Amino acid sequence: MNIAEVRNLKKTYLLGETSVEVLKDISLSFEEGDYAAIMGPSGSGKSTLLNLLGCLDRPSAGTYLLGGIDISRLSDDALSEIRSERIGFVFQSYNLISQLSVIENIEVPLFYQGRSPQECHRRSLELVEMVGLGQRAKHRQGELSGGERQRVAIARALANDPLIILADEPTGNLDSARGKEILNLMDMLNRQGKTIIMVTHEDKVAARAKRIVRLKDGYLEE
Repeated sequence: MNIAEVRNLKKTYLLGETSVEVLKDISLSFEEGDYAAIMGPSGSGKSTLLNLLGCLDRPSAGTYLLGGIDISRLSDDALSEIRSERIGFVFQSYNLISQLSVIENIEVPLFYQGRSPQECHRRSLELVEMVGLGQRAKHRQGELSGGERQRVAIARALANDPLIILADEPTGNLDSARGKEILNLMDMLNRQGKTIIMVTHEDKVAARAKRIVRLKDGYLEE
């Protein structure tokens, strides 16, 4: 079953009076339980594609189906709801709220879904244990290592039980040992059935995925 599918996807930006086509007629699909790495040189369109898959931006042309829903036709409010309920994001820079504890950071997306404080807390406790940070649940970002921060980010991404997890250079800010820990965690999530789409420029990271999608100059190379 296709979880996400793009057909003839194009993305063009206007820079002053100049039109820059970043993605050019991209068609590909991701199945349930897929683990894909998106690779390509700088400027190839990797991050743009991930932003479109994450409903953070809209295509200039083409179709994007997520869970059978045509995302390209939805309103801004509907897109926000899709991001909240169906997509989990993991960023290179973690994007945690520094004033909140580990457990509170994980609870944030659940509060936005209108769940009760008790349910938010229960779910967050489950996730913090799953990523191996049970002893750090009350610590804040400044008290955590880079690897621990990324574990919190992954737990937060899982809070809404998303259809897909989108990871943008998830090991980019980590040393090799901590990076390996994060990749082991991603492998485990995929074995549990999670669909993961990851942007990376590192061959060793991409080798952990089941398939590699290569972009070059805005085109799908392979």
